[in-house]
Amino acid sequence: MSSVAQSQDFYIGWDVGGWNCDKNSRSHDAIVILDASLAIVGQPWRGNLRNSINAAETSNAWIQALFEPCAAADTIHVMSHIYLAIDTPLGFSEELINLITELKGVAALGDSFSNPYLYRKTERLLFEQGLAPLSPIKDMIGSQTTKGMHVLARFARQISSCGVWTDGCSLTVLETYPSGCQRSVMIARLRSRYDALGHEDKEDALTCALVAYLYAEQRELLASPASDIPASEGWVWVPRDALGQSG
Repeated sequence: MSSVAQSQDFYIGWDVGGWNCDKNSRSHDAIVILDASLAIVGQPWRGNLRNSINAAETSNAWIQALFEPCAAADTIHVMSHIYLAIDTPLGFSEELINLITELKGVAALGDSFSNPYLYRKTERLLFEQGLAPLSPIKDMIGSQTTKGMHVLARFARQISSCGVWTDGCSLTVLETYPSGCQRSVMIARLRSRYDALGHEDKEDALTCALVAYLYAEQRELLASPASDIPASEGWVWVPRDALGQSG
């Protein structure tokens, strides 16, 4: 990473494509980087990060790999802190893990949206708020889910709190849900300063980056996990006003 006059925080949104998304014209990885003033750094990018993930050996190398395709490699300082918000599930439910590893089942199952094998507790709570998050089990996003979780395993293994991962130094990672942010007045107001980015993947990455900013600077505007949310399952960070919780 190159040096500039002073360090600053950056907020990165990653809309995750599948492992082989370069073969799928409709859905790719997309990256948008914002600086502390919420200006877009470099250019929004869309492609496949698989080779970059494979090549990076450290979290710093991974961060650099996010800046390079956006033509922004020279803007990052060695002391900068990166907040990365990812649009893909970053965990599975405890019930599903118990089913797989111990063949231990739950007592009874009902509707799809309340099925703990299909959805984590954070997602079941979103359904209660009228949202409809996707399931890696039933909605064919398992490739994206394992891609996001693989990045955690490689570059941000430490759980600092429920729904937040870190490398212990300069990288903080969280999960968000751009579709669930659509009814947020706060997100709409923040997005109003930007021109269209030319593809839905990039638009979703921008929303992710804005959630990363809110997490870092105005966390009280996001719905936070209660104490009964398993840290192993993670948490989907969305604005309170998207859930009717602004009061």
